Amino acid sequence: MLRIGNVAVEPPLVLAPMAGITDRDFRLLIRRLGGCGLVSMEFISSEGLTRQRPGTLRMLHFVEEERPIAIQIYGSDPARMAEAACVVEAIGADVCDINMGCPANKVLKGCAGAALTADLPLAARIVREVRQAITLPLTVKFRLGLREDAKTYLELGSMCQDEGVDAVTLHPRTAKQQFSGRADWSAIGELKRALRIPVIGNGDVSSPEDALELQRETGCDAVMIGRASLTNPWIFRQAAALLRGEPYADPSLAERHALMRAHFDAVLGREDERTALHKLRKFTGWYTHGLPEGRNLRHRLSELPSAREVLGAVEDYFATRGAA
Repeated sequence: MLRIGNVAVEPPLVLAPMAGITDRDFRLLIRRLGGCGLVSMEFISSEGLTRQRPGTLRMLHFVEEERPIAIQIYGSDPARMAEAACVVEAIGADVCDINMGCPANKVLKGCAGAALTADLPLAARIVREVRQAITLPLTVKFRLGLREDAKTYLELGSMCQDEGVDAVTLHPRTAKQQFSGRADWSAIGELKRALRIPVIGNGDVSSPEDALELQRETGCDAVMIGRASLTNPWIFRQAAALLRGEPYADPSLAERHALMRAHFDAVLGREDERTALHKLRKFTGWYTHGLPEGRNLRHRLSELPSAREVLGAVEDYFATRGAA
């Protein structure tokens, strides 16, 4: 079991924060499937949060069933980041996480996200001010550095430890790599050996077996899983079984149907038509990977004009296969 401050993360498996994906509906879906020790909200702009922009504030909603939950904030102004962290604490999150790993250009241009790996003095000021502002457990997620010739992850990890951070997460790619190439798991092991605080490993965990192998190979205290959970939301439950030394089962067609129906019903109940249609198409694209004639279904859904028609086509697909 991993402890982040006073928060127990058991099993030691963490849902990564993913912009536009890890909203309340998806987090609840993952939580209800089981096996995930900590869920993360999609990352939140400190500017939007402290300026109380409606779109940002809507993202903050969570329910008790999701706990423990981490809220990740990003920005480049230490005072504003500290103010945002105070909001995270005030609304009752279990963990506050600082994003120093996002490689998106619009985030880098604002000197936030992975850009902070190239400005350690500013990174230190942000961590220090946030740490002084809150008593909530604090974590920092970062990458190797901006480029292959500018790796700073060991210095950044040491700084976080010195400034009172409770745990760090490393995605072992550079910002320039984005998500290309292979994640360098050896760097996670190196960071783990260099620090006393817990280290969470992230990157290229595409199967339950990968989660087990990453922990064995690096000695990391927990494994964070992101993109693989989109095509296989059961990956946490499956990896948790392997960590207990037990076999796991793949989901049946009926289980896949139940998951899609539950998720899509939640989306339809919460979102306007345009947003719902976008989300249903997006998640169907992931959920149907590996299904019989999944590509044909995805093509059909891309042409439908309404969210209800998309849901109806999904229901028809499973009904014809005896999984209604």
